[in-house]
Amino acid sequence: MPAPSLPPTPSQTVGPFFAYALPYAEGPFAVSEDHPDAIELHGRVLDGAGEPVPDALLEICQPGLFGRCPTEADGSYRFRTARPDTYIPLLVFARGLLKPVWTRVYLTGDAPFLAGLDPVRRGTLVASPSGERSYRFDVRLQGDRETVFLHHVPPRG
Repeated sequence: MPAPSLPPTPSQTVGPFFAYALPYAEGPFAVSEDHPDAIELHGRVLDGAGEPVPDALLEICQPGLFGRCPTEADGSYRFRTARPDTYIPLLVFARGLLKPVWTRVYLTGDAPFLAGLDPVRRGTLVASPSGERSYRFDVRLQGDRETVFLHHVPPRG
């Protein structure tokens, strides 16, 4: 007699979030305002139709720095962090995603990693200056000018 088969369990999408453990005391402020290398990173999270995603959660993680920021009703977010040596890792949690997506935010387009990308795709990883020590980076989850998302493979060992 064959073993009974179990029905597949559906995957769950990210959110809606149970907010108990999500608040982070420093929130989007990874460094103080008077930090000598402080910059502001801001932008919007947009869906495939170009509409704002009002309930996404973004995290940045640089050596010794961490920030977490929910998006506002218009899809906007804002971090204060330190100018990176190369890029700022950005993790995006949003409705409809089975897993968070990971990308990089470059402040200039001259990093060696970017040289290997198609110029149109390269532009989705480079923030635009928007004032003194301020950069705009919009995350497009799908569609025209979709942000390049990377697959992270942890090291073996």
